[in-house]
Amino acid sequence: MTKLPKFRDAKVLVIGDVMLDRFWQGAATRISPEAPVPVVKVAGVDDRPGGAGNVAI
Repeated sequence: MTKLPKFRDAKVLVIGDVMLDRFWQGAATRISPEAPVPVVKVAGVDDRPGGAGNVAI
């Protein structure tokens, strides 16, 4: 197995946009009559960092 260099002491700068990714979980019960998209009964919401925030953590 090849040893990887130690990155613990590395200094890293992340440049970019930080945004919030929001995921809605639920069951699709039917298709909307106004547009061909599913109608979802939301059972839970999960927020996570996105963009450069995802890379930074």
